[in-house]
Amino acid sequence: MSTLIILVVLLLLVIPPAAGLPGVPALLSLGLQLLCSLPGTRRLRGWWLVAGQAALFAWMGPVPFGGPSAFFAASVLLVARGPLRWVLFGGVTAAAGVVNLGADAYVWVNAVGNTATQGLVVFALTRLSDLRDELHATRAELAARSVAEERERAGHDLDAVLGSTLSRVIGLAAAGRAGDIPPLTRRAAQQVRQRPEPPPVPPPGDLTPRLALPILTVVYLWVPVAAIIVVARAPVPAGLRVAYWVAVIAVVALQAYHALPRPPGARPRHAAWTLPAQLLLAWLPLLEPDRPYYQLVGWAAAALLIVIPAPRLAWALYAAVVASVPAVLLARSGSAAGIPAALVEVVGMSAMFYGLTAVTRLVYQVRESRLALAGLAAARERRRIAQDVHDLIGYGLSAITVKAELAARDPARAEAELAGVVTVARTALADLRAIRGDGEPGLSLRAELASAREVLEATGAVVEIDHDHARLPDGLDALLAVVVREAATNVLRHSEARHVTIALSTGDDRVRLRVDNDGVTGRPAEPGQGVANLTARLAARGGRLTTTSRDHRFRLDATLPARR
Repeated sequence: MSTLIILVVLLLLVIPPAAGLPGVPALLSLGLQLLCSLPGTRRLRGWWLVAGQAALFAWMGPVPFGGPSAFFAASVLLVARGPLRWVLFGGVTAAAGVVNLGADAYVWVNAVGNTATQGLVVFALTRLSDLRDELHATRAELAARSVAEERERAGHDLDAVLGSTLSRVIGLAAAGRAGDIPPLTRRAAQQVRQRPEPPPVPPPGDLTPRLALPILTVVYLWVPVAAIIVVARAPVPAGLRVAYWVAVIAVVALQAYHALPRPPGARPRHAAWTLPAQLLLAWLPLLEPDRPYYQLVGWAAAALLIVIPAPRLAWALYAAVVASVPAVLLARSGSAAGIPAALVEVVGMSAMFYGLTAVTRLVYQVRESRLALAGLAAARERRRIAQDVHDLIGYGLSAITVKAELAARDPARAEAELAGVVTVARTALADLRAIRGDGEPGLSLRAELASAREVLEATGAVVEIDHDHARLPDGLDALLAVVVREAATNVLRHSEARHVTIALSTGDDRVRLRVDNDGVTGRPAEPGQGVANLTARLAARGGRLTTTSRDHRFRLDATLPARR
């Protein structure tokens, strides 16, 4: 869309107002500007283009309607950098005034004003198109950076809560203070079970790029000035002249209101009456008996495309409003002599101001989509971290609690159990680094089965493990290790099991893991976040997780494809 807008605006700017055909220098200038402005041509921009535009500008001589001289001004802004670009832009604008010194005051002012404003419009459309492409191209980069920032932020949170807790546990175990450990690990386990807070949403920032709004302001101020000069020269009564000026200022003000940058889908308030008012004020000068000021119709036509959300209706109304200009001119004069020039001016005006607004909105939409993508990526990363913390660290905290309580109750076992506390805490710290992305997770199904047996038997339960010892792919082995951890954690937290069975079997290209215990007391608890996490993990690999609770027994069944 931005390519079409730029192309239409450039083509219309090079056509003289008198509806004549552009000369060879003007066409060459248009060709150079296309090399500067169309998307995908940024690598071709260089000072050779500015030099070419300067040579063509000197060849053409006086050009009061802007067009080619505006291309020269826009090319300078696109190629030069820093304050130099504005110095050179001012020089080009001044040169347009110098070559038109022989003309009357209106023609001179028009040449200078059109060179500056049209040059700004072409520059703004080109830079907005560039920015849109740049923003779109860096969406993945921003998402990756957001994930890294979220990982760093979560890492600080995890260190503050879990890392410090596990380090204190190791210190307390080394000091033989078993009774001080369970309160710490229980508080930490409670925090692990909490749902993560959503990541902060980055502020949207300005709705337009830094230069867009100043450029729009300059352009919007110039048009009323040019219109006031035109009307001042017209042979009309003083009262009618003032009425024309009021109409011009009102149309431009309403256009500025309609074109203010807004989020996608947002319409100007009170557009149901501001848009018809603008259309009426723009169209009334067509009835002026001497020289109708039809340029205002271009503004109102652009407003139709900007405000009306239904594209087909907007373009149909736009065509009707634009067509009304030659229809009125033909009806009043009976001659088609000035109609092509009027159409070029009306369509050119509407293309410029609709283009500025439309491309600005495209940039805003791409920027918002980048922010949304970054927010989604950060939220996914936080959920992943929270899920891993719950699944991996939660078991370690429960195991530490059990071992510390046993050490506190039975001095004969204290030394062995506290040594186990240190081992589990160090393993949990290693898991914490892996979760944050600082290390590689080293989960092993065989190790988790041995750990589950040790911890559950420490509570007095009888543990039976039926494992067919089939070798599994590393990813599948690690996933089933997570399932065993979560199942053991549930037994520790939610049951008083005296008998636990863990059975793993393979066959028919499926792997099945069943964990069964007899310790359900009272009303069965609703499946928690851990079960939901496991369900999502297994579903991502084409597996399935089910839980059943009946007759004081709780069973967890996980089924996965053996290879994927």
